[in-house]
Amino acid sequence: MGELRGAVVLAAGAGTRMRREGADAGLSEEQRRAAHSGAKAMMPLGDRPFLDHVLHGLAEAGIREVCLVVAPDHEAMRAHYETLRPTRLRLEFAVQESPKGTAHALLSAEAWAGDGEFLLINGDNHYPGAALRALVELHGPGLAAFDAQTLLADGMPAEEKAARLLAFSDVRFDDSGTLISIVEKPPYTPNWVSMNAWRFGPAIFQACHAIDPSPRGEWELPSAVTYSQEQLQQQYRAIPSAGPVLDLSGRGDVRWVQEALGSSEVRL
Repeated sequence: MGELRGAVVLAAGAGTRMRREGADAGLSEEQRRAAHSGAKAMMPLGDRPFLDHVLHGLAEAGIREVCLVVAPDHEAMRAHYETLRPTRLRLEFAVQESPKGTAHALLSAEAWAGDGEFLLINGDNHYPGAALRALVELHGPGLAAFDAQTLLADGMPAEEKAARLLAFSDVRFDDSGTLISIVEKPPYTPNWVSMNAWRFGPAIFQACHAIDPSPRGEWELPSAVTYSQEQLQQQYRAIPSAGPVLDLSGRGDVRWVQEALGSSEVRL
């Protein structure tokens, strides 16, 4: 088991879905402004941005060092944490100059990660504590594989749940838990889903550098994982996990995510 460096949090996405007009009912003016900017991680929920809840989950799992991968215009996020002065986490920032996919975003944190192992999560997802703790305790690379039946919170409309599952990655693994394949945005409803909660070693960076862009013009993490399996003989352990994962993708998610979090304690 390699030494765990900490966690990388991807918070540089363009927020295309969040920027789309509509589903504004019940949003505060401050939330509307955040939605218009596409800053999903900084969406205000009560007196805290969503990202505070995400980081609290990492701290509770035992993480102490975090690299936030951010867009060039991340001044509000940096100012928030400089004012907050977290005591449980040490935060550093790595800038992704343009949104070119998750593998491209991860490369922004290569210098920070060095030769250590690290967790990788999305800044717009709130994960179950048990899944994060399992990744911290894992021996070597792996991912949380979420049961599609329990993945999405009860507050999300059923038709939205069905559509959302098709936007995630299908995860298949054998009886020993070894990852067989991961397919992004499959044309079928998966049984097990990746929500981009991983434990990686330094080999993933070699894979991210080596892959070609997808037809959408993005360098995607599932492609890098597949490359590392096929070309670098890297194995990954899939950890079966139960949800829900709170997925803050669009304006329509704000209300039910806020209700799901309620008055959750946040200590950073």
